[in-house]
Amino acid sequence: MMHDTSPLTPQPSEVVTRFAPSPTGLLHLGNVRTALLNWLYARKHGGRFLLRFEDTDQDRSEQAYIEAIKADLYWLGLKWDGDVLFQSAHAGRHSDALSMLARQGQAYRCFCSEHQLSLDRKLATSRGLPPRYSGRCRGLSADESVGRAESEPFVWRMAVHTEQGDVRVQDALRGEVLFALRDLDDPVVVRSDGSFTFLLPNAVDDALDGVTHALRGDDHLTNSAYQVWLLERLSYKPPVYLHHGLLLGADGAKLSKRSGSHSVVELREDGLLPAALVQAMARLGHPNMPEDALDAASLLAHFEADHISTTAVRWSDDEMWRWHTRLLHGLDAAQLAPLIKPYLPDVDAERLLRMAVLIGGNIERAEDASAFARLLDAEAVPGDEPAAILKAAGPTFFVTAAESWQTHDGDDWKTWLNDVKAKSGCKGKGLFMPLRVALSGALHGPEMSAIIEFLGPDGVMARLQQACQIRPDGV
Repeated sequence: MMHDTSPLTPQPSEVVTRFAPSPTGLLHLGNVRTALLNWLYARKHGGRFLLRFEDTDQDRSEQAYIEAIKADLYWLGLKWDGDVLFQSAHAGRHSDALSMLARQGQAYRCFCSEHQLSLDRKLATSRGLPPRYSGRCRGLSADESVGRAESEPFVWRMAVHTEQGDVRVQDALRGEVLFALRDLDDPVVVRSDGSFTFLLPNAVDDALDGVTHALRGDDHLTNSAYQVWLLERLSYKPPVYLHHGLLLGADGAKLSKRSGSHSVVELREDGLLPAALVQAMARLGHPNMPEDALDAASLLAHFEADHISTTAVRWSDDEMWRWHTRLLHGLDAAQLAPLIKPYLPDVDAERLLRMAVLIGGNIERAEDASAFARLLDAEAVPGDEPAAILKAAGPTFFVTAAESWQTHDGDDWKTWLNDVKAKSGCKGKGLFMPLRVALSGALHGPEMSAIIEFLGPDGVMARLQQACQIRPDGV
């Protein structure tokens, strides 16, 4: 395999990309990266982004998965152009393509059993040769092939492997990649049950749908060689490919459903902001993306396909949630309020907005708002660690704090704090933390002056009086 690194620059009017998932499961992180990169490439160059379901596996394809994938793409903001496409709509063209290849002697029936194939692979390996198909059935006459097909199971193979020639894959990252045909196999394109494998329908559909650029992982590079060979023999123009480095899990294995990949449905149910997933994904293998590119328009402005890494990259849940927190902090109160509402007691809309303003900068996820429930309800029970602080301070401390509060009648936080300090003899965290927990229910949070303003004089007193009733352990 040789490389020619000549640049390939698409013209805006030419670009059509696609995302072609199989509707046999939910959308996972690896799928998201493929969809996002194809969407970014199309939008960057003023082109079109297609959604095509490869639904020819009728036993496993489900309408529920089609609807779920469409919903996930909408949620992520990856809207496709035009109607949703289905591979099954081109079933007749797939058969026509196979027939054309067969007439040209470029596809043939293979009657070899799995046992025979295994023996051939072992023999090749023992001789230090690649475990390719031996070509045993390639020389069968047309009459013999047709006759045996009446009583024997068979698959269809493409007649790719020869000692001479090469196939050239146009790659927008790697330039022109050359594959010697003698290094390639005769791949199966139709299984013994009559169903097509990935290679032929995927390539033919790209041609029929006008796809000009296909972005996918470098594990498809050899597939691309087969598909270019196939399309050229069918007189179709192959797309320009972009084979980026694979997406790996934290353990270094290819990220998949079985190795740490989340479904988009799971992440949405966990409260993740969709933009956080897009931000984390867009930066994988694209190191020049600036930190302040915080929306889709900014990502598009800085996206450069030739900056995408050809080496593997590792996924990080922590990085995704870091972006979630950053974006959460950038929401205004009206955007944040409906996100935190499920985690708080019944509260009217106006007070919920004020709550969002108060705690917005102090939560990492929407569910963190529940730690501040005491700001809305004096009777709300704090968590174990905050409750331990209240118990350690003891009722006497809070009686003193309440009496001081009544005396100062709403004076500022520092004045009140200093008075409680003088009267209780407490200082440092022993002074500050019990008051914070008594009022807010949390160990950390907004400035105490802002909390006092939010609660008002009566609200502060109600929480101090409730804290007076908490007894130390063993009492």
